[in-house]
Amino acid sequence: MSDAPPDRLSVDPASPYYDAEVLARGVGVRFKGQEKTNVDEYCVSEGWIRVVAGNAKDRSGHPLTLKLAGAVEPYFRDQA
Repeated sequence: MSDAPPDRLSVDPASPYYDAEVLARGVGVRFKGQEKTNVDEYCVSEGWIRVVAGNAKDRSGHPLTLKLAGAVEPYFRDQA
């Protein structure tokens, strides 16, 4: 496993960008210089994150998310 987190990662097991091994290692995300703990998915190359929008659910029962654009810096928590 490399020392850098992947370019795109999701916490949703149904997503093609889900990686249990990487998530088990512990990934943190800084967005626009601030630590975010509620990130569901991120993409460094495209510069966005998805965060949960409160308690709102879609008709399938999944939480609604907001896509925020800006500088994304993922890191492994065991290195910090």
